[in-house]
Amino acid sequence: MVNKLLKIGLFLILSLVIIGAFIYAPLAKGLGEFTRVLYFHVPMAWITVVAFFIGAVYSILYLKKKEHKYDLYAETANQLGFLFVVLATVTGSIWAKMSWGSFWNWDPRETSIFILMLVYAAYFALRSAVEQADRRASLAAVYDIIAFVTVPFFVFIVPRIYASLHPDPLINTQGKIHMSPKMQLVFFTSLFSYTMVFVWMLIMRIKMIKLKLKLKEMEQ
Repeated sequence: MVNKLLKIGLFLILSLVIIGAFIYAPLAKGLGEFTRVLYFHVPMAWITVVAFFIGAVYSILYLKKKEHKYDLYAETANQLGFLFVVLATVTGSIWAKMSWGSFWNWDPRETSIFILMLVYAAYFALRSAVEQADRRASLAAVYDIIAFVTVPFFVFIVPRIYASLHPDPLINTQGKIHMSPKMQLVFFTSLFSYTMVFVWMLIMRIKMIKLKLKLKEMEQ
C-alpha cells in the first residue's frame, strides 16, 4: 500500500513539474524556449553524480567487508547512473540542437560527458569479461573507485577550464541564482522529484537483489 501511494505521489509531482516547466515558469533571459530543457537536463546530470557516488561507496564497502551484496549494490547504482548520464546527454543534445543547430558539437561539456560514459562503459565491460565472482567483484570495486575520482573532473572542472558554447549556468559557481521565484520553484521541485525517483528505483533494485540472494541461500 505504501509503495503504491509513493508511486502515485511521484507520478503527480512529476506531472506538476512538466506542467510547471511548460506553462507556469517564465522563460530565462537569453535562453527563450530553450529554458524548458533546464528543468530536466540539470536534474539528470545531478542524479548521475549521486548514483556514481553511491556506487563508489558500495565498492568501498565491498573491499572492506568482502560481502557479495555490496558488489551487486555498486553495480546497480552504476547502472542507474549510466542510465541518467545517457538521459542527461540526450536532453543536452536537444538543447544543443535548438541553440547551436546540431545535436553534437564536441563542445567541452559534450566531450567530457562522452568520455565519462566511456569510463563507466569500461566498468561494465570489465564485469562481463571476468567470470570468477570474487575476482570480478574486487577488480570492479577498485576500478569503480578510480572511475568516480574522474566524475568531478569531467562534470565540474573540464567544462570550466575551456571556452564553451554552453550558456552561463543559471546557478553558477559563485552560488548566485539567476532565476525568478517561479523558476526556482519549478527547478528545485524537479530536482527533488527526480532525486526521489532515483532513490525509489535504487531501493527497488536493492530489494530485488536481496530477494535473489535469499532464494539462492534457500536453494543451497
